[in-house]
Order: sequence, then structure tokens, then C-alpha cells
Amino acid sequence: MIPVNEPVISEQAKKNVRKAVDSGWLSSAGPFVGEFETQFAKYLGVKHAVAVTSGTAALHVALLALGISKGDEVLVPAFTMGATWMAVMFTGAKPVFVDAELETFNMDPDQIERKITKRTRAIIPVHIYGHACDMNAINKIAKKHKLLVIEDAAEALGGEYKGRKCGAMSDVACFSFYANKIVTAGEGGMIVTNNSRIAAEAARFKDLYHSPKKRFVHEKLGYNYRITNLQAAVGVGELANIKKYLAKKQQMARLYRDGLKNIPGIQLPETKTAILNTFWMFGILVHKEFGMSRDQLRKKLKAQGIDTRDFFYPPEDQPLLKHIIGKQKFPNANYLGQNGLYLPSGLAITEKQINIVCKAIKTLARY
Repeated sequence: MIPVNEPVISEQAKKNVRKAVDSGWLSSAGPFVGEFETQFAKYLGVKHAVAVTSGTAALHVALLALGISKGDEVLVPAFTMGATWMAVMFTGAKPVFVDAELETFNMDPDQIERKITKRTRAIIPVHIYGHACDMNAINKIAKKHKLLVIEDAAEALGGEYKGRKCGAMSDVACFSFYANKIVTAGEGGMIVTNNSRIAAEAARFKDLYHSPKKRFVHEKLGYNYRITNLQAAVGVGELANIKKYLAKKQQMARLYRDGLKNIPGIQLPETKTAILNTFWMFGILVHKEFGMSRDQLRKKLKAQGIDTRDFFYPPEDQPLLKHIIGKQKFPNANYLGQNGLYLPSGLAITEKQINIVCKAIKTLARY
């Protein structure tokens, strides 16, 4: 079986874990946590980084630190992983969905302003599959309407937009270190910002909101979102290898592009000008011209030992959102959800495996 994602764990990460275990510092009080935060902020060129237990926790804490609460509205992409809009719901706020661009799969800036109301407080653009959103357009709209911007950069660590790193173009940004991410810690997340007050609030919300004057006195409802020293030890080691990992992703994308070009009905991912795409996942769209549906292609690839994943599903397909969206439709997100899948894209993938995937799809195109 060619897995859809198989991680690579560096020798440095393994060495760090052994060091953490031998030191006896397993909890969040261990020194690798602070080192991970410092190195991560340095890599992005931002002032502050706050480590948490997951990308979802990062989004939740970021929203809390910005004061988002019940009665507020936050604009989110209609095409995204559920953690983005669930984090908004955790705060009591309402997610308001903006449809996607069919080319990049990202939030369509041209549809944002029509969704803004007097209750709108923030926008969460998600850099889908590693392709940066149009941040100039989004930030311009946010400034005009005095809205906060929270980048969900979980899939785009190392990506760039017009020379600026994803995660360094907003009030606050969030990352994930889940096992399938470019830099992994098994699980984990990071909140980054240049605002000292936001960073301080994030650090308190992720640690049960203890009073700075007296521990175990809690001034607000906080959460136990503390990352462990073991996770941070892995993260430090993996971050040190990010340049190599990003190069591997670029090579993977080139091989897939060469192997799948000019197949009728297969739309390959597009990278717009001045974007450094991380290709976290290599996603394709299967149009009717291919001769079979996305689901049929997935099943046939599975029969040949090739694992794939469907794209994210739109709000219309989420039972949890029925009472929020009502009769709203998101045609582009719906099309992506019905026709998209991503191919094996992990850092451990080999050129031989990519060639097998491409050959299988080419053969099925003539089926």
C-alpha cells in the first residue's frame, strides 16, 4: 500500500526526545517548549510564539486572546477542515462562510464584503493545501471594515506570499504539528503574533488562566492546552530540517505535474504568481471529461494499493451546521468537495511510488 501520508522523523528529533526523556522533563515545564517557541518565531520573523496541544487549540486560543465571544461573527472559508469553524463555535461566536476559488481552493476575496455585518469581528483565511491566500486583498478589506485577521496556516508552514511567509501577515496566525504536517510533533500547535498583549493572553488561556500574582487563582475560564516537552523536542528537531522538507515537497509536485500532465478531465493544482506553494498535499480535481467520477477513481486506485483522500466537505454536508447556514449554498466548495482528492503526498514518498500513482491514473484514463 502506498499511504496517503507517511511522515519522516529526523535523527535530530530522535536525539532530542532521548535527551528530554533522560532529563526527566516530560511535562510542559521542560526546556524544549521554550526553545521550540523561540526557534519558531525566529523562523517566521515574528516577535512571539506560543505552543499549544494542537492546531485546533491554537485557533481556539487565538480567538479567545482576541476577545471573540458570543454574539460575534467570524468569516471563515466554506472549503476548509472543520477545525477552523469549530474553533469559532467553541467561543460562542458564529462562523459565517465565504465560498472558494476553484483555481486555488482558497477563500474568494471577491465574496468577503457581502458577508460582513455589524457583528463581524474577524476573518480567518486558510492557506489551503499550502497555497497562500490573497492576503493583500483580505487585509485591505479587513482594514476598511476594522476587522481582525487570523491566518490558519496549518498547511502552509514555509509557504510565502509575495516574499512574506505565511503566518506573518496578520494579527495572529495558527499552525498545526499533526503527524501529516511538514513539521510535526505528532500533535501540537503554535500561535504567533507581533502583539505582546495577544501573546500574553494566549499564554494564559492555554494554561488555565492562572493569575500572574498567585497561581491556582483563575481570573477567566482557561484551558489545559499545554504542549509537552517530548512533543516540543520532536518539533525542534523537525523545524531544523524544514528547508530539506520543503525541497522534497517541491520535487514531489514536479514529479506529479510531469506524470499527470495533459490528462483530459484531471485538473492539477495551480500556483499563482509570487506564491511559494508548500504542496502540503498534492490535490487534483476529477472532472467529468476523465470518464469516471472521483469516487470511482478513488476505489480503483485503492484496489491497486494506492491510498487517497477526499477533499474537505462543504457546509451543506455538515449536519452540525444546518442550523447556522440554513438554505445557503456554496457551489464552488460543493464542487471541490464532490470532485477533489489528494494523492499520496507524505515526506517519505519515493519517486518510484509517485511514478506508480501516475501510471495507474494514466491507465485508468484510458479504461
